[in-house]
Amino acid sequence: MLEKAVAEVKKDKGAALAKFNKGEGGFKDRDLYPFCGGADGNFTAHPALQGKSLKELKDKAGKALGEEFYKIAKEGQISEVNYMWPRPGTEQPVQKVTYVTKIGDQVCAVGYYK
Repeated sequence: MLEKAVAEVKKDKGAALAKFNKGEGGFKDRDLYPFCGGADGNFTAHPALQGKSLKELKDKAGKALGEEFYKIAKEGQISEVNYMWPRPGTEQPVQKVTYVTKIGDQVCAVGYYK
């Protein structure tokens, strides 16, 4: 799904981010969806966190996820980040794997629970 999101952002960033926020165009499958952050470190696309800080995001163990996403995101490359995050509707953190890339001024990612 991340490759599809990259293609959509390259084609029309504004329309792509709107689709990601609404889960339209095949960009939501259960708990799998793309999310993005802008150059200012805030979410530009997320079903619940749009406008909030992605860069300051930490997992339940205190790992600085947002900083890591921004640090490893490279244009034309997909990198992997592993961390602990609760599944939607639960409080117990489980392992989550997120693939991250950079498209212009956007850091975009898609993650899944193990």
